[in-house]
Amino acid sequence: MFNFDVLIEESPFNMKKLVLFLSLFIVSIGFSQIHDPVKWDTSVEKISETEYDLIINASIEKNWHLYSQNVPEDGPIPTSFSFETTKDFEIIGKTSEEEGHTVNDPVFEMKIKYFENKATFKQRIKTLSKIAFSIKGTVEFMVCDDANCLPPTDIDLTFAIPVSNGINFSANPVDVNESADQVAEITETAKVVEAKSPKSKDKSLLKIFLIAFFSGFAALLTPCVFPMIPMTVSFFTKQSKSRAAGIRNAIIYGASIVIIYVVLGLLVSAIFGADALNALSTNVWFNIIFFLLLVIFAISFLGAFEIVLPSSWGTKVDAQADRGGIIGIFFMALALAIVSFSCTGPIVGTLLVEAAAGGNQIGPIIGMLGFSLALAIPFALFAAFPGWLHSLPKSGGWLNTVKVVLGFLELALAFKFLSNADLVLQLHWLEREVFLAIWIAIFGVLALYLFGKIQLPHDSPSSHISVGRLSLGLLSLTFTIYMIPGLWGAPLNLISAFPPAQHYSESPYGVGFVKTGSFSENSHSEIPEGAHLMPPHNIVAFNDYDKGLAYAKQVNKPIMLDFTGHACVNCRKMEQNVWVKDEILPILKNDVVLISLYVDDKRPLPAGEEIESKLRPGKKLKYIGQKWSEFQTIKYGANAQPFYVLINTNEEKLNEPVAYTPDVTEYHNWLKTGISNFK
Repeated sequence: MFNFDVLIEESPFNMKKLVLFLSLFIVSIGFSQIHDPVKWDTSVEKISETEYDLIINASIEKNWHLYSQNVPEDGPIPTSFSFETTKDFEIIGKTSEEEGHTVNDPVFEMKIKYFENKATFKQRIKTLSKIAFSIKGTVEFMVCDDANCLPPTDIDLTFAIPVSNGINFSANPVDVNESADQVAEITETAKVVEAKSPKSKDKSLLKIFLIAFFSGFAALLTPCVFPMIPMTVSFFTKQSKSRAAGIRNAIIYGASIVIIYVVLGLLVSAIFGADALNALSTNVWFNIIFFLLLVIFAISFLGAFEIVLPSSWGTKVDAQADRGGIIGIFFMALALAIVSFSCTGPIVGTLLVEAAAGGNQIGPIIGMLGFSLALAIPFALFAAFPGWLHSLPKSGGWLNTVKVVLGFLELALAFKFLSNADLVLQLHWLEREVFLAIWIAIFGVLALYLFGKIQLPHDSPSSHISVGRLSLGLLSLTFTIYMIPGLWGAPLNLISAFPPAQHYSESPYGVGFVKTGSFSENSHSEIPEGAHLMPPHNIVAFNDYDKGLAYAKQVNKPIMLDFTGHACVNCRKMEQNVWVKDEILPILKNDVVLISLYVDDKRPLPAGEEIESKLRPGKKLKYIGQKWSEFQTIKYGANAQPFYVLINTNEEKLNEPVAYTPDVTEYHNWLKTGISNFK
């Protein structure tokens, strides 16, 4: 049975530390790694006679990333700050942070913000004391790289407030990593795993640009925009006195379109600001508003009504366009934007919503740049080379078909925002099955529409459907059929970023599954006491070390310790991509006793079981996760997750532990070697 006191016998305080550190040094040289990728320092900056900024700087090692203070529910552990309140000062507002990087994480299926290399946090305070004093605080944080996630760690912070009369005061940085450095010094010989850095901000912006660019081409094929091309070309052909003048005017026209839409993106960024944009993805009201907006846009595209700007705007702009010259050309571009708004407005609105919800302040600007380029380039090219017009397809009913298809896509996307709000509130109104049922209905009806079985208000009657429309209908039908098994627990990896996670479900094990479970595929015994079935693989697992060990002794099977975390990205990757394989899953179900120890479990330890930390003397372990994290560090000289250890019933290692191992063959060989050593 696991007991910290067995690891280190009672002895004078310094002797206990010496024995602990020497043992950590030995095991770390052997095979393990103690990671300490974040260093913290503090300083103070005077803002006014009574206001100061407490500045907290995090220096992050290459390839590691630190999570933001604002992380959605069921996501990674956010960075959080707390300050001991005294009569000397009062807190003003919340702790601010830098812009960071926001990515759509495929494992957590949500947008997550993180920092790499460095991060700065600031907390404004107002002094109430006339003499110098100090402020004590704590930062709790979690870091990951592409191979490991470390358990939540808390570091003490100290700030010296001088209450001086200087114009600008900045205290010398204070090192707040003493206890972490002690462990790091012991294990400095450990080799840090090199891994690829996470997706960068540049990639996120490129994604926004590409989506917007192709959306611009889609807008070009709508009935409000496509017929404008020959009209525009005709105007430039008549007004331009020479070919050179025609090309020049066409370039000015295209540039004007880009300027108009980019200015729109600038306005959105300026109105909301960086802080508001960062909060969009998890703010309930913003998500509900976006849902309603996209539903309105979708209904408009489907033909119920048209969203148009006031006609007086178009009249005034047309009058300015008659002035000629550069100003006249610019107002022609503005007239295009106004006249085509009923088709481009919903697309532009959706793009701005998606780019803004990414949390990046320049996202809306990049989105409008991509959209406007796709819209402007064809107009400019055809205006410069009017002979190309003969190659364009003729206007017709297919333009309305494009518009309707966009309406269905808008409607499907709308429910993603409603799902975000439901997840944040944990209402369980839009669980995975309901979300998938809605999408199956939307894309199923889209397939019927494309096959000509359904007609909408602005459709042209037709006795046949084109090859292109048939192909698109088959694609929609295929996608609909693909989603149906998701109701019975299929992972649906192609759309994993959209529906809620599998555990956010009416039936996490799949529709129709009855959780009576058994330990092996060939056994019909009940689930052992203290164990549970892990969805969606139905592996029997223990979350308590002692109960799992006792059961392993009872059935005489080896134990696999799974040091994991609720917010561990690579733990989920192993479970979703490696554990499910045919050569791995039977072993986990039948040949080992699985004990999953969550190092970020925030449930408090039962009363009376709080124990003093061996790694940080003077502090008590308050949470279950802290207990398992310290157990992993002391027993196995490692503090990263995932981390897998095969042991026998005497708690002896059967082979060397492994960390993140995405190679199925390698992981399988590791399992078979340990089990063979047990036998």
